[in-house]
Amino acid sequence: MAASHLTAPSISSCIVPSCEGLKPSTVKLASVAPFRAGSLHRRDFRGLVVRAATVVTPKYTSIKPLGDRVLVKVKPAEEKTEGGILLPTTAQTKPQGGEVVAVGEGRTIGNNKVDIGVPTGAQIVYSKYAGTELDFNGSKHLVLKEDDIVGILETADVKDMKPLNDRVLIKVAEAEEKTAGGLLLTEATKEKPSVGTVIAVGPGPLDEQGNRKPLSISPGNNVMYSKYAGNEFKGSDGSDYIALRAYDVMAVLS
Repeated sequence: MAASHLTAPSISSCIVPSCEGLKPSTVKLASVAPFRAGSLHRRDFRGLVVRAATVVTPKYTSIKPLGDRVLVKVKPAEEKTEGGILLPTTAQTKPQGGEVVAVGEGRTIGNNKVDIGVPTGAQIVYSKYAGTELDFNGSKHLVLKEDDIVGILETADVKDMKPLNDRVLIKVAEAEEKTAGGLLLTEATKEKPSVGTVIAVGPGPLDEQGNRKPLSISPGNNVMYSKYAGNEFKGSDGSDYIALRAYDVMAVLS
């Protein structure tokens, strides 16, 4: 096959057809002139933009949350079971707790200034999918709203958690071992109960003036709650607990 040779004049007369679907047009390529040292001038580089291949993220030394937001250092995920079995990354439970390292200035409701009710250094539990994740000082952190904090951990045991705002902590009743007819149920067939005993209650929600409205539920009440509400926890004694909002409690049982 004979090879074709393009010269500068032939390039200048070449016409490039437009793409299908675009407005018909032709584009002529400029003539290629031979390069000579010293022939380029400053005006030849007008409009030339050089872009960096990568953008270097600055290293921030501090983060100050605004309004009713807090900065939380996330507790590392458990890498082993209580029996010492190493868990793969896919089986590690996403942590729901951490330490408050910075708080915002609060917010104004009505005529009242409402401060953040969680101090720095507090160990907290937060809603599972709340907040915005970020890496800071080599650790995972979250920026979240105060209302996304479920409660403050007074000790390492969830049963000692202090609920915040309109949340209540409930110890879940044990599942029935037998049917009404006396048949023994297996673990797979035991129905998850949606009743339990209230262990602790929060101070209540804020009204339009920024004042707390006490909850109508008290510790010791046996209650029925929405089946798929709240955040579930396992206590050190093996019992199941759930923290949920007061409006998810449907009835008090006597």
